[in-house]
Amino acid sequence: MTDRRLWSYKDIAAHIRVQPDTVRSYRKHGLLPPPDHVEGGKPYWYSDTIRAWVAARPGNRPRRDR
Repeated sequence: MTDRRLWSYKDIAAHIRVQPDTVRSYRKHGLLPPPDHVEGGKPYWYSDTIRAWVAARPGNRPRRDR
């Protein structure tokens, strides 16, 4: 089942445990995926988009034993 709820900067920040300004900085520096929706000039992302982004972030990749 696909989760189509839209998340704001605040929602993303809560999910990854940072401040909303940090998420804004990620977007400014091209580290967030493009918004799925813009309303009133404010960007929003589907929760599935953010969960996939979080899973792909370098610090969240599974470690391989050497």
